[in-house]
Amino acid sequence: MSASTSSADIPKATATAAGNAAGFSDGTTDYKPMRSGAKYDPTKVHISELPMTWSNWYKQVNWLNTTFVVFLPISGFIAAYFVPLQLYTAIFAVVYYFNTGLGITAGYHRLWAHSAYKAAWPLKLYLALVGAGSVEGSIRWWSKEHRIHHRYTDTVKDPYSVRKGFWYSHLGWMVFKQNPKNKGRTDITDLNEDAIVVFQHRHYIKVVLTMALIFPTLVCGLGWNDWVGGLVYAGILRICFVQQATFCVNSLAHWLGDQPFDDRHSPRDHFITALVTLGEGYHNFHHQFPSDFRNAIDWYQYDPTKWAIIAWSWVGLAYDLKQFRSNEIEKGRIQQLQKKIDKKRSTLDWGTPIEQLPVISWDDFVETAKTDGKALVAIAGVIHNVADFIKEHPGGKALISSAIGKDATAVFNGGVYDHSNAAHNLLSTMRYGVLHGGCEVEIWKRSQSEKGDVHSVNDTSGQRIVRADAQVTRVNQPAASADAA
Repeated sequence: MSASTSSADIPKATATAAGNAAGFSDGTTDYKPMRSGAKYDPTKVHISELPMTWSNWYKQVNWLNTTFVVFLPISGFIAAYFVPLQLYTAIFAVVYYFNTGLGITAGYHRLWAHSAYKAAWPLKLYLALVGAGSVEGSIRWWSKEHRIHHRYTDTVKDPYSVRKGFWYSHLGWMVFKQNPKNKGRTDITDLNEDAIVVFQHRHYIKVVLTMALIFPTLVCGLGWNDWVGGLVYAGILRICFVQQATFCVNSLAHWLGDQPFDDRHSPRDHFITALVTLGEGYHNFHHQFPSDFRNAIDWYQYDPTKWAIIAWSWVGLAYDLKQFRSNEIEKGRIQQLQKKIDKKRSTLDWGTPIEQLPVISWDDFVETAKTDGKALVAIAGVIHNVADFIKEHPGGKALISSAIGKDATAVFNGGVYDHSNAAHNLLSTMRYGVLHGGCEVEIWKRSQSEKGDVHSVNDTSGQRIVRADAQVTRVNQPAASADAA
């Protein structure tokens, strides 16, 4: 999102996309400028490819952007020291701040960049005008850059990739010139067919000066005779704050917060970012479901842009509001939760996998049960070494000692005490071997070694998933035995 006007007109060299190489269209078209401007010569070395030195640093700076996003705000803060702030001017500045902010969030972003809803021409005209008042480029240029950002998020083709640093994505990509050959391509055919978009783009300088500076100055001047205050506070400083709020979508929204839907890329959800950006802070959701007119899907989440669009729909100014099905949204949420659980699961000790345990005969089990510091107990066909746990056993030393060298399946599963899920999990960390003739356990192990038709559910890290009360030692119907009597 930039204050640039001339950069919108830099043509791209024709590029062959990966999709074309595979024999199909990549869905993009070459960008064709609508205004005359500097021509990019792909045969020459671009200034951004040269090391920055004391002799060429000024050539690497985009001075038009720098004027709008750096020098103009500085001049406003200096002027504010000498110009008192009147109450009515302050109120109007805040009101106009929200209007110009909505021009970006509801207009540039959700209406034009993502076609998340449709708008009647009076609403489109309003959004185009107040959007220009934020001084962030034309709709056509802004939407093109944003579509590229979505298509190539976090890559070298992303115009404001946060991978290049927080401050680069926030401000640096506008202050310093970018090499056009590194930018990705996208399709803006729909924008070229929108009369309001084309008009605003062709007459951008006139529109932006009128809406950003002249209009607020006239309102404050004619309204309560605060001409200079209107220019400084409702004009220059308001521009600064609405720009910085919007820039946070490029930086803060890719830096701060959680990733409830996908963590392969940088977008994140956070209330603070939403508060700063008129609801654009639920960015992880937005990158997963970009054509949804909402950024916040829960009623308690702050998204005034969504509320404004809904209000406009009630009076017929907005229609065809797009929403992804809740079923698809919940799929993404659950999948990401599973991924987080798998990551946590991989850090835990679940015991030696059964297929890696040796098969031990009953006689060998009995013979070695109490030798060499071992205390072997057989439960559900799996032999466990409980030597280090005897003193810690909550049921007492006597009970667990009495089961050494024996099949304690019934005792463990309700014959004496129906042990908890936690007890079964702890027991799994004490696995020693598989009992020969241990029914399902040995058969499963043997089939695994023979690559037979035995299946287990594994997580994304390849680890076997064991649900609560699903450990192999859990036997629902305890077998009768002398030990359980």
